[in-house]
Amino acid sequence: MNDEKKQALYEQYLRSTHRFGRLASVLTLALLLGAPFVIGVYLQAMPDLGAFARGFLSIGLVYLVSCIAEYLIYVPMLGAGGSYLAFITGNLINMKIPCAINARDIVGAKSGTAENEIISTLSIATSSLVTIVVLFLGVLLLIPLQPFLQSPVLQPAFDNVVPALFGAMAYKYYRGNLKVAVFPLVIMSLLFILVPSLTGSTSFMIIPSGAIAIGLAYLFFRRENGRLSETEAQK
Repeated sequence: MNDEKKQALYEQYLRSTHRFGRLASVLTLALLLGAPFVIGVYLQAMPDLGAFARGFLSIGLVYLVSCIAEYLIYVPMLGAGGSYLAFITGNLINMKIPCAINARDIVGAKSGTAENEIISTLSIATSSLVTIVVLFLGVLLLIPLQPFLQSPVLQPAFDNVVPALFGAMAYKYYRGNLKVAVFPLVIMSLLFILVPSLTGSTSFMIIPSGAIAIGLAYLFFRRENGRLSETEAQK
């Protein structure tokens, strides 16, 4: 199959992905928003819509920045199909992103390529199916396993699952470019230690930490290019 045929098939795949992804997103949003109102009407327990709107705006405005940041960060990383699946099924930071990154690294795919698009979609779809199976088994076994899961000995482990997961993933990327990674890590760590209340706003802190990392990478890039130019000029 020649390159033009492959490109045509890939573009057709993207069009189908966007079509079904938008449809699924609209249906999911309608179900998420419609179910509470239908239940409220059926049970005659509708809340004061004015108070609901004020409460929603106070929370929605807080999360607006993080929503925009997550969209700008995750969509180029996951591609179209992976992004639709991830945002619809949820648990991006805890499950979908680590799964997609690990799968991409295993096969050596790069962001923005057709390979990354397919791998991200397959990995996130697999993660979603595994999640459903695990939740199903968890519901069935919840009562028998409850004493074990609530054991004081195991509680610290459950409290540190996410930090341990992302710590292991972060080390892999920090090791690849320590010059860029160390400074934002130190700054953010000191900031969270000095202002503990920021631990509840980690999504917002992605923006300044990412800006610091990008700025450092740009400075190192300019410095390296300058050295290469001087070397070529001396030759």
